[in-house]
Amino acid sequence: MKCTKGHKEIREKINALCALRGKKMKLQISLAQMAFEFGEVEANFDRAADWIAKAACHGSDLVLLPELWASGYDLSNWPRYAAPLNDGLFPRVADLAHQHEIAVGCSLLEEGDGKAYNTFVLYGPDGSRWGAYRKIHRFRLLEEEKWLGAGDELGLIETPWGPTGLAICYDLRFPEMFVPYAKSGARLVLIAAEWPERRIAHWTKLLMARAIENQTFIAAVNKVGESLDVKLGGRSMVVDPWGIPLVEGDDSEALLTAEIDLRAADKARRFIPVFKDRRPDLY
Repeated sequence: MKCTKGHKEIREKINALCALRGKKMKLQISLAQMAFEFGEVEANFDRAADWIAKAACHGSDLVLLPELWASGYDLSNWPRYAAPLNDGLFPRVADLAHQHEIAVGCSLLEEGDGKAYNTFVLYGPDGSRWGAYRKIHRFRLLEEEKWLGAGDELGLIETPWGPTGLAICYDLRFPEMFVPYAKSGARLVLIAAEWPERRIAHWTKLLMARAIENQTFIAAVNKVGESLDVKLGGRSMVVDPWGIPLVEGDDSEALLTAEIDLRAADKARRFIPVFKDRRPDLY
């Protein structure tokens, strides 16, 4: 699937105008809330390629895919799936971003120093890699510490719309991680997840809490379907700095799209200057 020339010409004109005005303030984000086939990389890649194409045809600037969308949590067989950042699925996703002229963010298994990492990569519409983040919090209930290496730095990267934070699934439970993003000027945090339906109430509440606490937009995509007899919860959403979902999915496959205006984060921070009133000397 490929967008018509008319769609692309319109997007190019909009992006050119934004470039003249400085950093892009309005951003259209699509969340590819997809199901997947456990361990079937090529089938999952074809499915992801379709979602990316659909997001581009919607005129979105950015599309997010869920955590480990290509393989699922087949961690004991990680050598089957993991590759260095310039090999395997990584350049293939970059090619899709370039082909459809849309930024693409997703989580894949990365091989490095003989270990596997759960790595969130963000590619620009020209196929260049804007940044990569290795998941720092490993989920013990899935024995991630047994199979995955831990990242050793936060995922704050520079994009055409300004500093942006990256996080993966379990990271959402650690509020300390998100404060440095906000203090560094990030007005948007992107999250890729494979969150189960039985704890989906935690997912929705924590997404809203992280947005409110840090006065930032949160764009979070989750899988649907089943993985090893565990039902995944969906409920992907884009949340504004006041904790209000701008778009929210259910538990079925969907392409969810919302437009955000990053200036809303600046307004929230001026109205309630939380970061000026913090007392880190006491806590």
